Amino acid sequence: MLFRRWSVLGLVIPTLLIGACSSTPEKEEISEQPAAELYLESKQRMNTGNYRSAIAHLEALLSRYPFGPHADQVQLDLIYGYYAVSDNAAARAAADRFIRLNPTHKDIDYALYMRGLMSEDEDSNFFQSMFNIDRSDRDPAMVRQAFGDFERLIREYPASKYAPDAARRMIALKNRLARYEVRVAEYYYQREAYVASIGRGKYVVQYMSDTPSVERALELMVESYDKLDMPEAKQDTLAVLKLNYPDNSMVN
Repeated sequence: MLFRRWSVLGLVIPTLLIGACSSTPEKEEISEQPAAELYLESKQRMNTGNYRSAIAHLEALLSRYPFGPHADQVQLDLIYGYYAVSDNAAARAAADRFIRLNPTHKDIDYALYMRGLMSEDEDSNFFQSMFNIDRSDRDPAMVRQAFGDFERLIREYPASKYAPDAARRMIALKNRLARYEVRVAEYYYQREAYVASIGRGKYVVQYMSDTPSVERALELMVESYDKLDMPEAKQDTLAVLKLNYPDNSMVN
């Protein structure tokens, strides 16, 4: 199930925000039912997008029949349900629990994929994306977590149907990490911590060589070597810059 939680909301956003702040949904009471009936009701609600009611039914099912025939699928459905209502904390806890209790389950790839999505979403901000606000200077801890989950998914389950999308997401995540490293290198350079700036630049060149940030990392290394009066290192770095970016202003 590949998806992105957000859709185009347009002018209804203020209304949704006001509604979200003004009331808290009451806990749904779930009647006593056989496990099969309860599970069927949860699936019907999930299929119609009534996620909160579906979650209530799934939680009741798991509580009343923890070792029932649907237990594994209930846990997986809860991961999706929590994520669908933006309860990332509950979704991550459900994913972690499923992975811990079912280390050899055939659907571990799904749990890893969903955990990666949660971390990726927590790094992003809907309004920043809407107004194209660059926040590459923000601590990318959640990006690293997402990258790690997707990387594990691809490494351990290369045939998974989620692997292609995970690989695509990893490209964007690596670009985000590289931009952050360059921002830190710029920060050090502006404060005349040239050795530290060079270190960050080298890290980008060595471990993120397939990202657009390499060009800027090399520029900062050249500038830092110049400030440190290290002409040989500066010329070596300029040669690498010219070889890979012949149109760069520093080499022309």
